[in-house]
Amino acid sequence: MESDVDADRIGRRVRLRLALPCIGFLLLSSLDRANLSFAAAAMSAELGLTPTQYGFGAGVLFAGFLLGQYPSLFLYQRVGMARLIAACALVWGCSAAALGFTATAGNFYLLRVVLGAAEGGLAPGIVLYLSQFASQRERAATFALPMLAIPASIVIGGPLSGWLMRMNNTLGLPGWRWMLLIEALPTIALAFAALVYFPGGPAEARWLSAAEQRWLAQHAARSARRQGNDWSGLRRRAVWIAALLWFCLLSGSYGLIFWLPQTVAALTRLNPLAIGIVGALPWIGVGLGMYFVSRRSDRTGERRLHTAVPAAVAAIALLAALGLGPGAAAAGALFIAGLGLGGAQGTFWALPVQSLPPAALGIGVVAVNICGSAGGLVMPPAMGFARAHTGGFTGPMLLVVGVLAIATVLALALGASRTRATP
Repeated sequence: MESDVDADRIGRRVRLRLALPCIGFLLLSSLDRANLSFAAAAMSAELGLTPTQYGFGAGVLFAGFLLGQYPSLFLYQRVGMARLIAACALVWGCSAAALGFTATAGNFYLLRVVLGAAEGGLAPGIVLYLSQFASQRERAATFALPMLAIPASIVIGGPLSGWLMRMNNTLGLPGWRWMLLIEALPTIALAFAALVYFPGGPAEARWLSAAEQRWLAQHAARSARRQGNDWSGLRRRAVWIAALLWFCLLSGSYGLIFWLPQTVAALTRLNPLAIGIVGALPWIGVGLGMYFVSRRSDRTGERRLHTAVPAAVAAIALLAALGLGPGAAAAGALFIAGLGLGGAQGTFWALPVQSLPPAALGIGVVAVNICGSAGGLVMPPAMGFARAHTGGFTGPMLLVVGVLAIATVLALALGASRTRATP
């Protein structure tokens, strides 16, 4: 009977058995995407890349990322989560490894596009997959848990990338090539593990009892695999407000991912390992913000302010860091900015998922993620352009502040839109 079902126990099991393993794949995805920032200076010097060309190469990945979104949705609906993750991981792992052997700017751009296309379906696939296992009261924390992979990839990957960069001239290869190659290998290995691990839905999760499977069927979102694709969901105002909001939040993240190490290097003249350690501080804040703000949002049931207020805090803290200049105070401000950015992102997905009917869920989630991913296509080149024409990092960082300020307004508008739409 439903009264015998422990909803908290189900939530814990879903997070442990499904959301937590998803961290591994998203962590590797983010690492293979963001480690480029540590290779930037040495790679640019060897390949003859200007700051604008590097910014284009960093951002062009997201052209492939956007192109891979809807095909990946249909692949997910046809073959399921296990095969989708395996296929994506195998292709992006091979592409990331090949970047370590690139010799021209053209090869660099092409491999980044292929890498992005392979990764394109991973994030929306995970949101759709977990939505059929997460009840309304658990959604923010369940969706936030895999997203911890992004700050974790910086916290772990920063020092790791800095250490691997020191393998200079080993077997005749510079350190940046070794770093890109070695960090791609775990992705290829884990691609095969995915095939046997992920259940297709609650009914196939052997670690749930029959009563728990029935409870999830009633209280979680129905599987996007078994619903038709209702394109009318794209006419909903809330979908496009959410899409613009996710664009701004991811623009803030990608701006920091691709340019923060160079900013730290210019301000401090530290060695690569020390830059990786200092650059990890904001991402520790992002991880903590994701976890604690999403948990609080689930406890209170409030989503709107739990997205808007952290975004505003992130924008204000970045402005403070710019004003403070190099030093411990600025590092503290960057940490607070990370807390805000992580908090806003951790609560975000609970808003659009609960506002869409099952038949429109897949189309709507992918549409939101496409717009969000466009932030990665736009922001790194924009920051590269700003740096090339101003000669410093104040202009690029002000771009990040601006998009986070816009995110604050959009989060309030999204909550107001949902409130009016609710009977």
